[in-house]
Amino acid sequence: MTLTSLKSNVRLLYEGATPDGVRFRYALLIFDIVTVLFIIATSFLPPSDIVETLDVLFGVILLADFSARLLVDRHPFQKFTQLATWADMVAIVSFLAPLAGEAGGFLRILRTLGLLRDYQMLVRLRLDSPFFRRNEEVIFAVTNLAVFIFVMTGIVYETQKFRNDEIRNYADALYFTVTALTTTGFGDITLAGTFGRLITVVIMIFGVTLFFNLARALLSPHKVRFPCPTCGLQRHDADAVHCKACGTVLNIPDEGAI
Repeated sequence: MTLTSLKSNVRLLYEGATPDGVRFRYALLIFDIVTVLFIIATSFLPPSDIVETLDVLFGVILLADFSARLLVDRHPFQKFTQLATWADMVAIVSFLAPLAGEAGGFLRILRTLGLLRDYQMLVRLRLDSPFFRRNEEVIFAVTNLAVFIFVMTGIVYETQKFRNDEIRNYADALYFTVTALTTTGFGDITLAGTFGRLITVVIMIFGVTLFFNLARALLSPHKVRFPCPTCGLQRHDADAVHCKACGTVLNIPDEGAI
């Protein structure tokens, strides 16, 4: 097999609309979620040979995925200008380096967000899931908030677990992140020092913004995504007959009353 044919076959998996490509990208999404759950679960466990072996296994799979995406990318060097690429590199090193454990593995969730926003993946989700089509904006708002909470919880946990007796596991870090995000501030867990206070400020400012974005998505009138054939307006009321921008008659697919 030549390098050209190898690139073509791998590109079909990552970018193609074939059944194998669709299944492969769904499998990637599931793997990313499993990786996140693994990181959370192992934060409660003492170091062991089994955990270290699984760390290496996850790291090898992440490295293979990272290498394959670089191989098929038409502009591979531009990938290094993206935050998700560096997050993947940190995650890979953290899984493969014995001393690091899974210290940066939580950044893998940024890849999950990117995969979920991939154009081909979005098309498949819209085709395969009526629930996703009806609630796309809410799903993305929930996902953005969940990613932020998870990443910030990971940062709190990894920066505080050896210096803060109140942060003993991932649940403690999650508890602090949520109380800071909601500005509840019970005060039973605090982050000491200038760096700890800066982390708290970031959680409060960006977390509240994402929380309000979720509230807006939940409370705003339901819209459907359907491009107007005349002006291209993407979002319309679910029962719209005419485009609000140009008045063109719309034929929005309707699944019928529920």
